[in-house]
Amino acid sequence: MTEQIWHTIARAWPDLLGYLAALCTLAMYSMRTMIPLRTAGLMANALNIAFGYFAGVTSTLILHLVLFPLNATRLVQMMRLVGKVRAATRGDLSMDWLKPFMTRQQFHKGDVLFRRGDEADGMFYTVSGKFRLTETGTDVANGEIIGELGLLAPDKRRTRTLECVEDGEVLTISYRAVEQLYFQNPRFGFYFLRLTTERLFRDIARLEDEVARLKGGQLSPGASQKRN
Repeated sequence: MTEQIWHTIARAWPDLLGYLAALCTLAMYSMRTMIPLRTAGLMANALNIAFGYFAGVTSTLILHLVLFPLNATRLVQMMRLVGKVRAATRGDLSMDWLKPFMTRQQFHKGDVLFRRGDEADGMFYTVSGKFRLTETGTDVANGEIIGELGLLAPDKRRTRTLECVEDGEVLTISYRAVEQLYFQNPRFGFYFLRLTTERLFRDIARLEDEVARLKGGQLSPGASQKRN
């Protein structure tokens, strides 16, 4: 009796593996993100390999022996990609790694790097000298990126004028090169996103300070009259 039970289990074992493989395959197709999908795919591959071996189904065995390392490779690549993205979101905004892709240019006092309304085709990294946004009178410190918002502008036009007020040097990179880096390197993509959002928040803070200053100037005469 016991021997018969074990014999039945032994015959049913490959079928059980096949059913589990089918469940993992169904789970894989229900996944919405890549890492869980690849993980479920690996489980389905492993179970199908076992099923093909014990059931003697050579085609299934060979197919999933090929798919298993492919899924494993893609899973490792995706996990590394996610790690790089997380590192980019936590990292600083140092430009040292981007400098090899940039070109040096010298400017003299009075030179205009670009004017408001010009077609935007690249961004600049200030190395030395002194540069100023003429519309706001804001000086651009050394070690800052300027002109990156033109890449995101709907009409690809400069929103301000940048003038050299003291001889200096900048590094430049074209938007075409920036786009290539963006699509080839997700870390740069998140870096660029942080860079532009930081600039936008800084501009918003400056505008809020300006509005508060103007409101304070409008209220001060009334307050002075009330005291009189």
